[in-house]
Amino acid sequence: MTVKKNTRSLESGIETDFRDKMSYGRYLALDELLSAQHPVSVPEHHDEMLFIIQHQTSELWLKLVLHELRTVRLSLQDDDLRMAMKCIARIKHIQRSLTEQWSVLATLTPTEYAQFRDDLGASSGFQSYQYRAVEFLLGNKNAGMIKVFESDPVAAELLSRLLNETSIYDEFIRLLARCGFPVPAGLLSRDVTQAHVFSPELVDIYRTIYENTETNWDLYEACEELVDLEDNFQLWRFRHLKTVLRTIGMKTGTGGSSGVGFLQRALELTFFPELFAVRTEIGQTHPEPK
Repeated sequence: MTVKKNTRSLESGIETDFRDKMSYGRYLALDELLSAQHPVSVPEHHDEMLFIIQHQTSELWLKLVLHELRTVRLSLQDDDLRMAMKCIARIKHIQRSLTEQWSVLATLTPTEYAQFRDDLGASSGFQSYQYRAVEFLLGNKNAGMIKVFESDPVAAELLSRLLNETSIYDEFIRLLARCGFPVPAGLLSRDVTQAHVFSPELVDIYRTIYENTETNWDLYEACEELVDLEDNFQLWRFRHLKTVLRTIGMKTGTGGSSGVGFLQRALELTFFPELFAVRTEIGQTHPEPK
């Protein structure tokens, strides 16, 4: 069948009557989804739609990241590295999309944003509870952050629950112990409401894994997937910082933060510090103990 006059005819088997059938729009709740953009500027500023959709899209992706991270944690608890790594591989693609879409927001010039920024009030991406939940699940716990969500019981409950649960890194470390590696007992019974901090003993374990890949291939591969995960997260943070700097310069954030300075300090936060520290150790010759 060829196209005539640049018009494609419907095939006879294509569904057209959805009175009693599931349609694309109904399945995706498009009526609700596409009517969820409510600009507040008066008169409505053309570029506010971009600002809203950019952040709503990010929240949808973050919802999927949380969905995948929960499965990663369960899979690690079940010693199912393959399923855990499958989910992390998907998260890495989501991270790429999240990072690349900053380029769309970067088309918003300082002049354009200034024309409706005041209408946003105190709303800020800093108040994204899903973003904070992702950080908690990766291991960067911070109980002080929950205070921001006291007026949102659902968000506060979610973050409080995740604060008291293990992160995926806690579960990976526990898996290492079950595999016979000498994980310090303190790491296995640590206070999981606190952020993970650097452990030199883990560096020694990772060095063993990296220098004996033939016998530790699955763990070696898992270590590299976790490194990719953190690397991508830091790229997202950096792209966020640069977009904010490009759009508002050194102004304070709408949510009350110092803006660029606050985002800059986020680049110093880490999820899996030992997996980066081990790179200095690999290939080094250590003197024999006397």
